[in-house]
Amino acid sequence: MIAYLEGRLDQTGPNAAVVITATGVGYEVSLPLHTLSRLPQKGAQVAFYTSFIVREDAQELFGFETWDERETFVTLISLSKVGARTALAILSVFRPDDLRRLVLDDDPTPLTRVSGIGKKTAQHIFLELKYKLKVEDCPALAAPGGAGPRPGSVYRDTLAGLEGLGYSELEAGPVIKQILHDEPDLDVSGALRAALKAMARIRQGEPR
Repeated sequence: MIAYLEGRLDQTGPNAAVVITATGVGYEVSLPLHTLSRLPQKGAQVAFYTSFIVREDAQELFGFETWDERETFVTLISLSKVGARTALAILSVFRPDDLRRLVLDDDPTPLTRVSGIGKKTAQHIFLELKYKLKVEDCPALAAPGGAGPRPGSVYRDTLAGLEGLGYSELEAGPVIKQILHDEPDLDVSGALRAALKAMARIRQGEPR
């Protein structure tokens, strides 16, 4: 298993790059579009976490800027209707934390933005993804400190999570307070889910 690749950038294409290692071996690495768009000039040093896929008709190497993105790719290809190319297309549109937020929002519709994924396929992928993608792995969405909420910290940690996703304290604070008033036993993860759903409804002009 090739899990990491470091070397000199030799060639780039619309979907992949060629990396020459210190031993003189060149690897073709398929990359998400956002990574391809930020590659340095030819000859510069690059490094990727990789996933090596072996099929009957091909052997392909996929590269990612972070280990989290690489592990999300592995999760995606474990889904029944997602091959390596589809997984790469998904990660060209969504970062790992974007996918976790989709799970929190309980909304498969944004997946249709990925080329080749229609509404029915998006729903099928989402049903599996919500059980396999660990929302707790997202620092902005997970409660710090491990199992269970700390006394008095649920509001602060939920607010911090929402602020990390772009919400202001002015708009998010009252929503969190109302949720915790209605359901005081919620932990941070549960409060975040409820708050994100409430915020989405508010932005759409619906009542909480």
